[in-house]
Amino acid sequence: MSKSLTSLIVFLLLTLAASLVGLFTPPGDWYAAMQKPAWTPPDVVFGPVWTALYILIAISGWRLWQQPASGTRRRALVFWGLQLVLNALWSVLFFGLHRPGWAMAEILLLWVAIFMTQRLAYRVDRLAGHVLWPYLLWVSFAALLNFHLWRLNGGGPGSLLG
Repeated sequence: MSKSLTSLIVFLLLTLAASLVGLFTPPGDWYAAMQKPAWTPPDVVFGPVWTALYILIAISGWRLWQQPASGTRRRALVFWGLQLVLNALWSVLFFGLHRPGWAMAEILLLWVAIFMTQRLAYRVDRLAGHVLWPYLLWVSFAALLNFHLWRLNGGGPGSLLG
């Protein structure tokens, strides 16, 4: 097996590990009972969308890894890892702990980490930056949905931590 293929498999496994957190924090009855905005996608949409996004996230990290070592590449990979951890943490906060206010604050950090990954990736490998666009757009949508779910279900300025 080539070194390039091996590293691609490693990046796919890293994103798979992050996605598995979602299996241990399924939406369940709590989420089903929440008031939702009319524009909430059906549950069946989330699996295919996230599968495609995780593949793109892995490709981005792998492409960065393939480039010559530099300070910018190192920073891009640090942000790549950070966004992956924050991605997994969101599921724990929202679905696992039932804390949409905490998840709202966290998803804003996730958005910044994705943005920084993309910004740095463009300087190292343009394709590594381009493939993150669907992810950034989806997390933007997810943040808006998170905000509305939080507000519709008792969230407000004084309830961020509640």
